Amino acid sequence: MDLYMMNCELLATCSALGYLEGDTYHREPDCLESVKDLIRYLRHEDDTRDIRQQLGAGQILQNDLLPIIIQHGHDKPLFDACIRLMVNLTQPAILCFGKVPDDPTFRHHFLQVVSYLHAYKEAFANEKVFGILSEKLYNLLQLDWEQRQDEDNLLIERILLLVRNVLHVPADPYEEKFITIKLLNVVHDKLLWAIHMSGMDDLLKFLASAQSEQQWSMHVLEVISLMFRDQTPEVLASAGHARSSQEKQKDAAELEALRAKEQAEKRSRIMQRGTRHSRFRGSYVVQGVKSIGEKDVIFHQGLHNLKNYSHDSGKAVRRVPKRKLMAQDLESQRRSALNVRLFLREFCIDFLENCYNHLMYLVKVMHLALKAYQELLLTVNEMDRSKDENIRQSATVIKSNIFYLMEYREIFLTLLRKFDERTQPRSFLRDLVESTHLFLRMLERFCKGRNSLVVQKKRVKRRKRSQKKQPHQENTPEALEETWQISVSNLTIVYLQAATEGVVPFDAASEIPLEEQRTEAMVRIQDSLIARLGPEALGLLHAAREVWPDGNVFGSPDVEPEEELDLLRQILFANLPRASSGEPVMEEEDDNDMEQEEEEELESVQVSETDFNFLDFIKRFASPTIVRPYLLLLRTYSQNTPHTNHCIARMLHRLAVDLKMEGLLYQLSVFCLFNKILGDPAAAAYKELVTFAKFVLSRFFAVAAKNSKAYVELLFWKNVGAVREMTEGYSKEGEDGLKKNKATWTEEEEEELRQLYEEHKDSGVPDIVETLLPLLSNTNRTRRQVVAQMVSMGLVDSAKDLKKEKKGTRIVLWTEEQEMELQMLFEEHQNSDDVLGNIMKRLTAKRSRARVVDKILSLGLVSDRKELYKKRRRNVPGKSAGMTEDEFFDLSGAPWEGELERDEEEDEDDEGEEDDREEERKKEREAMAAQKKKKQRRQSAGEKNINLDHLVRSLQQEGLSGPLLWLQNCINRAADDREDDGTSYAVPLVPLTEENEDAMDKQSFQKLLRKVGIRAPADEQESFWRIPATISVYQLRALASSLCPSGESKESGLEEDVEKDSTPEQMDESSSHEQRAEALRALLLARKRKQQSTDTSGLPGQLEL
Repeated sequence: MDLYMMNCELLATCSALGYLEGDTYHREPDCLESVKDLIRYLRHEDDTRDIRQQLGAGQILQNDLLPIIIQHGHDKPLFDACIRLMVNLTQPAILCFGKVPDDPTFRHHFLQVVSYLHAYKEAFANEKVFGILSEKLYNLLQLDWEQRQDEDNLLIERILLLVRNVLHVPADPYEEKFITIKLLNVVHDKLLWAIHMSGMDDLLKFLASAQSEQQWSMHVLEVISLMFRDQTPEVLASAGHARSSQEKQKDAAELEALRAKEQAEKRSRIMQRGTRHSRFRGSYVVQGVKSIGEKDVIFHQGLHNLKNYSHDSGKAVRRVPKRKLMAQDLESQRRSALNVRLFLREFCIDFLENCYNHLMYLVKVMHLALKAYQELLLTVNEMDRSKDENIRQSATVIKSNIFYLMEYREIFLTLLRKFDERTQPRSFLRDLVESTHLFLRMLERFCKGRNSLVVQKKRVKRRKRSQKKQPHQENTPEALEETWQISVSNLTIVYLQAATEGVVPFDAASEIPLEEQRTEAMVRIQDSLIARLGPEALGLLHAAREVWPDGNVFGSPDVEPEEELDLLRQILFANLPRASSGEPVMEEEDDNDMEQEEEEELESVQVSETDFNFLDFIKRFASPTIVRPYLLLLRTYSQNTPHTNHCIARMLHRLAVDLKMEGLLYQLSVFCLFNKILGDPAAAAYKELVTFAKFVLSRFFAVAAKNSKAYVELLFWKNVGAVREMTEGYSKEGEDGLKKNKATWTEEEEEELRQLYEEHKDSGVPDIVETLLPLLSNTNRTRRQVVAQMVSMGLVDSAKDLKKEKKGTRIVLWTEEQEMELQMLFEEHQNSDDVLGNIMKRLTAKRSRARVVDKILSLGLVSDRKELYKKRRRNVPGKSAGMTEDEFFDLSGAPWEGELERDEEEDEDDEGEEDDREEERKKEREAMAAQKKKKQRRQSAGEKNINLDHLVRSLQQEGLSGPLLWLQNCINRAADDREDDGTSYAVPLVPLTEENEDAMDKQSFQKLLRKVGIRAPADEQESFWRIPATISVYQLRALASSLCPSGESKESGLEEDVEKDSTPEQMDESSSHEQRAEALRALLLARKRKQQSTDTSGLPGQLEL
């Protein structure tokens, strides 16, 4: 189909839009439907973009769409449809075709679409068009977020995309030929001027600076970037200002250098031609240059062309694949009209003052980020030259911050190492080299004025953990008791001094959940106690208490030393769950290998400070990977600016002269480049490069006179070690102890390894090294040796690419079958005592407990992870729900014990199943340990009772019987409320009398409050002490009975005397009966107090909230 003859249906649709009569456009009744039909046609166009080409040939946008939005912009549905259609028509051709087509036919269609885009861009260079777009955009931005509809946000985005598309249209090559003649007629400049006159630039600055319009930031950034396309900062900064004498002298020097270069090339061409013309070029024998055979080369051209002779002439040029071609620079520079430059200059000033910092957070392009860092360095460098002392001091502060941080110092080394000419253009390399030169010059000047410079240093600390499985040693109670006695003596000394500080009980960057890390911290405390490292265990306990304050698992913040010792003792004797180590992967290695076993490296970043040495920092640039980018940029020395060539020469001078590493440049391609520079007719314009090339060549010939292998070394790039051997002499085999132990590879083994790697690299195996090891002919090779050899041969970039896959990282996503299995297992065991444990035993795909719990929560099977905790059996009837016998007799109200047991049960490792006999033995050991622990807990509870009674008597002697009675009434009322309501919440203690208020301020009374478990104010927002919600009703009753005055505690005192006279065996037999009787007495006393409080109205009571 002829694209210049419009399709009949498409022609009918375009005719139904309307017609232009003079300056007035008359739209048809079906105008809106016709625009929508055109949008549908574009949606179904073919690969040649036939609809787009026909609409472009018919100039629908110029003759219909633009007049419609200008004259009928009040019709909102029609305006929205036209904007939508124009966004589609103006999108870049590269997006329409996907890439620049290689086929000639499609290439013709591509260029045709580009020509229509040029016509669209010229049509948009109209103030009326941007006036209506600015007005619509302004009205939409005036609406608040509550008033904006989805259609309004969509229209804002389409207007910004339309402006972006129009600015993105490349310049017409035919038009660019006449730029110097008709500056004012450049389409891009006229477009920028229309944006300025319509006020669109002010709207762009508003969108870039407003916090409420952040969603349009990327579109605004694209538009602003395209506005300044082909512009240079120097030209815009000098717009409207007269040139200084220094700039005039610089321009004159550049012009003189260009003139000298041109004259030198002209003289060279004249010298090549003889004075007498020869009709015959002649044939000559070039002695000393062998041809393909044994004879000398016969040269069939004039003698003036002998210098250009090469053996490569006449050979087929080697074709470079596209993926290896160097990235082309798309940047071009041109000079806009003066009024446009002034407008862009003012726009830059406003943008830097109001919008720059906000948008810089969104910059992700490496080249733009490098340019921003370069501008920062240039600004600070100019500030350092200022005559104002305050500005120079500010520059010093900024430089000290820049040089102190490791990231700002290492950025240039990293970018130079990772430079790839296939993906990064030469302009990026030029900016990188110039920025590196500026940074090093500023750093060198900053270091010269100081004796020492302290900088930040980050070191990756590797902790190597052997994967050998060590059997867990069972600690007997006698051994633990002996360990505890030794640890107690150390801990008493530590309490008088200070615990170990700087201990980190958890890893914030780890993927292990915090709950599992809490159990691991508990295990670390136990291991420290077993190792008899009391101070370290105490430091871990303090650090863990700060990290996990909830539930007082590691003790309350104001815990007493005696209670803390009791807590450490219980941790030592506790049967904590320990993670079972995986099966070790053992490898047999040679005796000569440096590492005897495979070890896992745990990396952590350690930040420290160190003295900075500038020369040591320059030594890090002495590497072939950093020298190559400089030499790559030096190849285009004739096209580089003098400043760029100076930056390259200065860096090479630092390496060759300051570090005496000129051997890094002993390479054949470098010498060919030096030969080109020395033979350049305009070599006088590159005096710095010529001098440096002569210096390197002279040093090389001096080395070649001593080392006969120097010419062979020219074929290879060399590191620092190879350079030292080349210049100082090669070391013999066996002189270096490390080389003697290093495993050697023959050429056959290297070829075998290369072939095996090529065969299996695309096989998709998880660990290719493990696959190659059994296939090698030398079965004694270790994994470390194979990895090192693959890196040295260049098969992989780094050893990190061949790291072992960690256990447990393969299973990441849950399949539908696994989710169904998890739901079925939960429904089957949701009524059991250990829901999570039963699920873990029967789950097909083994995962960690934390992952299973997270999945159960995400599926909505439970609302709280506490529902998955193991349920404890209640053997004593008559107790309320949630109250065990140990909690009933524990009068201290310390909530950490229950939490500790719950965490222990929660974090048990259920991966391996044991047989029935081992289970029975384990249950017997657990029952014996629980019985012993229960006995110890009862003894500790009795000791706490004695201490509490002693504290109550001392307060009564101080005259605080009234506050004690008030505290007892508050505790009893809290118990009554919790018993009646069935709910528990923290109850504040509000003193309403002066006597009670004074008592609350005394340290002795506060000690009593902490002793009975009442919580102090957590922060500034809380003013009163509170009865925690974790204390049960029975504990509150027991606490109230323990606060009885001396007259009411005679009976208990007598009982205590009887207990003192009894033997330990009798006390053990009658302990349960006595404690139950004590509980009954507490209940009777609480009821009596309740009746007295109801009869007596004058007593201060608890403030009910």
